Amino acid sequence: MSKNIMRINLLILVLGACAGRTSPASLPEPLPAPMAAIGATGDLQRLSWLSGSWSSEDEAPFTEEHWTAPSTNLVLGINRVTSQGFTKHHEQLRIEKRPEGIYFVASPSGQETTAFRLIEQGENYAVFENAAHDYPKRITYRRMGDSLAVRIEGEPGVQVAEWSWRQTILPYE
Repeated sequence: MSKNIMRINLLILVLGACAGRTSPASLPEPLPAPMAAIGATGDLQRLSWLSGSWSSEDEAPFTEEHWTAPSTNLVLGINRVTSQGFTKHHEQLRIEKRPEGIYFVASPSGQETTAFRLIEQGENYAVFENAAHDYPKRITYRRMGDSLAVRIEGEPGVQVAEWSWRQTILPYE
């Protein structure tokens, strides 16, 4: 089986997570100024830094997230949290280009799908927001070398959760 087919199968099988540390120290603040205005003209290729496999190190539960390379209109992702060999949470993710802008769309296991609009983007980070959503309202991804930091926030300064993952080379990659 080819590497790409195996990756696609993994994306279909491994769905995602929301159980992590709540230490606000993982993401440096403030983020650098955006490189370009965000809107319908956004370019998904600028999110290519997100592509790959990411996982927690020496943490329980084990968390992993996998992202495809961007196409013109879509980036696919999955997230999964496991503990003692059992999947505790999974989530299908996508970042899609729509006529009105770029959106991060999360489909957590057993919950309603929610879209968050891209509001800020730099060379190695992206911030998505949906102020009308209960929690989270803001999702930030930031790559620092071979690490990926993810931060979700509720009201400003309240309900902050963060994860930090290392780039992972899976056995079939």
